[in-house]
Amino acid sequence: MEIESSEFGKIEIERNVRSRSIRVRILHDKLVVSIPVHSSPEEALKFISEKRDVILRKQRLADKKEKNNPTRIDENFKLKTLTFDVKLIRAQRKELHFSLNNGILTIEFPATADISTEIAQKHIWNGISYFLRKEAKRLLPGRTRQLASKFGFYFTDVKIQSSKSRWGSCSREKSINLSLYLMLLPAHLIDYVILHELCHTREMNHGDKFWAWMDKVTDNKAYELRQELKKYNMPR
Repeated sequence: MEIESSEFGKIEIERNVRSRSIRVRILHDKLVVSIPVHSSPEEALKFISEKRDVILRKQRLADKKEKNNPTRIDENFKLKTLTFDVKLIRAQRKELHFSLNNGILTIEFPATADISTEIAQKHIWNGISYFLRKEAKRLLPGRTRQLASKFGFYFTDVKIQSSKSRWGSCSREKSINLSLYLMLLPAHLIDYVILHELCHTREMNHGDKFWAWMDKVTDNKAYELRQELKKYNMPR
């Protein structure tokens, strides 16, 4: 369910079988609200109204962070993914050209082009995302199988998606979804996210039993890795 708000921008309300309470993810231009299955959208809106001042303050901080977004692309843009680096070059071309060779994704763009425009940024990120998806499909399902085998987990399927709101998720049917943007993380944090979702095949919540599993499979480094992951952002 989506609602337009003059104060908060778009409000997206979604039910989550794992949620025990109303949770709000605050972005610079919208709110993503997760509610338990027994809650109503009206309760979500009441919760937001009660937390109005706090949410607006955090939204202003998110807006400031967005304006300083390190994933904003210019000629000095540098990006290192798990399997390739990104390099931008002005060239005598009429349109964008992408090529991945020897661990370098080269993006050539017209010499006279203004790549600061919203549409140019979108086209470049779409190209980068195409190669991130290819690499994610090549590597992440296999890594998920390896970790599941190592720690004795069972899952039914693993899919690569383009989610920009969460690194991964797990359904009650033990089907795991992984964001292609995991490829922007270092290998040990990719493993952390995969293990997080594998642990959800045993515990579908974030209770004590879940975190006990996480500590077991991360050598008691679950909290440390969780805090490290918070330092990374998905491209907006």
